[in-house]
Amino acid sequence: MNDVVLELVGIEPGSPLAAAVAKRADIFELTQTTHDAAITPGDPGGLPYGMRAALACRIARLAENADIERHFRAVLDRAGASEAERRVAELDLSGEDRRTRALIRHADLIACDPKSATGSDIGLLGEAGVSDPDIVRLSELVAFVTYQIRVVVGLKLMRAAS
Repeated sequence: MNDVVLELVGIEPGSPLAAAVAKRADIFELTQTTHDAAITPGDPGGLPYGMRAALACRIARLAENADIERHFRAVLDRAGASEAERRVAELDLSGEDRRTRALIRHADLIACDPKSATGSDIGLLGEAGVSDPDIVRLSELVAFVTYQIRVVVGLKLMRAAS
C-alpha cells in the first residue's frame, strides 16, 4: 500500500521509529484510506479532484509544510487541475467567483483558526451556493489535511530525536 505519511517522513527501515510505526500499522492504513477518500473519492460531488488538491495544497502552504505542499502539488498536476483551481493553491483570492472565495475562506479559517469558526461561517458557504453535502466534503478535507500535517510533523520530530 502506498503510504503518503510514511513516505513524507522518510522513516529508515529497521529504525526504532519504524518499529513503533509497525506496531500501529492499522492507524497508518486508515490514514492512507482517509487520504484517498478525502482527495480522490469515488464521487467528488461539487468538489472536483483539482479543487480538493488545490485546497489541500493551500492548507499545507498556510501551515508552511513544504513536504506536504509538494505532495499535493503533484496530486494537483495528476488531477489535471484548471488554472482557476491552481490559483486556489497560490493563496490568492482575486478574481475568483463567490463560491470559490467562500470555499477558500472557510478552508483557511478552519485550518488556521478553528476556534473562531461559528455557525454563521457555515451559513456563508450556503449563501455562496455550496450545497450541504459539499460543506461536509470540505470539512472532511480540511480536517484530514490538518491531521496529516500534525502526524507528519510529529513523526519527523520523533525521527530527529531518535
